[in-house]
Amino acid sequence: MHILIATDAQWVVNEVKAALDSPSTTFQVLSNGREVAGAVAASTPDIAILDMQVGSMGGMAITMDLRLDQSSGALPKVPVLMLLDRVADVHMARRSGADGWTIKPLDSLRLRKAVTAIAGGGCYAEGIPTPEVEEEIVVEEAAVTEEVTAEADAAAETVAP
Repeated sequence: MHILIATDAQWVVNEVKAALDSPSTTFQVLSNGREVAGAVAASTPDIAILDMQVGSMGGMAITMDLRLDQSSGALPKVPVLMLLDRVADVHMARRSGADGWTIKPLDSLRLRKAVTAIAGGGCYAEGIPTPEVEEEIVVEEAAVTEEVTAEADAAAETVAP
């Protein structure tokens, strides 16, 4: 597997390599986001791992650039895993066309799961509420609404002559 890493933080490179290194894995590390499209054109990676903050061109801009070049036929599709700084960045990762993202701090298990899913043609996402969580919120809101309605009805009955 050939992995392209775009980051200007050495600790990110160290974490990714520690999690994904194997005898059959090669890495290409770029610290300038503007070089990613050229590197992809020269040697298409199996996956690109892009840090959210990379010098003058961050992960979101790099992904959008790759997707635009892909749509025009200038570059092949490259699966992209974006490394986000916070949950609030999920919206940008989704809009950029990334195939998946994980939220820092990084750990080996999540990185391996994400890369396996994305390189296999799937996706990997963190920081998105699950339907069960949303369902619980709706149930709680309904219970609160019923309580407020019952209290209002009781108050109206005590005021009425």
